[in-house]
Amino acid sequence: QVQLVESGGGLVQAGGSLRLSCAASGLTFRSYVMGWFRQVPGKEREFVAAISWSGSSTRYADSVKGRFTISRDNAKNTVYLQMNSLRPEDTAVYYCAASTLGVVTTTPLGYGYWGQGTQVTVSS
Repeated sequence: QVQLVESGGGLVQAGGSLRLSCAASGLTFRSYVMGWFRQVPGKEREFVAAISWSGSSTRYADSVKGRFTISRDNAKNTVYLQMNSLRPEDTAVYYCAASTLGVVTTTPLGYGYWGQGTQVTVSS
């Protein structure tokens, strides 16, 4: 049974930092492209960042480029999202996902496994 468990969310002031973690089990983690998405009530789930199985390729949404960094540790079956210079508009539930396509993709349809999400709130 595949499980993705996010942690590290919370309340932070604008300009602050948070590091999200996603621990995976029940799958061959090193074989999967991993992604982070976010969602606010009433809006569609939005792509944030993705990383290839080896970590050599990454993609970011324009809104987070230069502020967020995705990384992974295949030995620990964990993917991370380092978020710096946070803004109130970054407030959302952040989801970790594993892609079943085998390529770095920005569409939620390319991800077959999802975590339960972790709330990030950035106050002004």
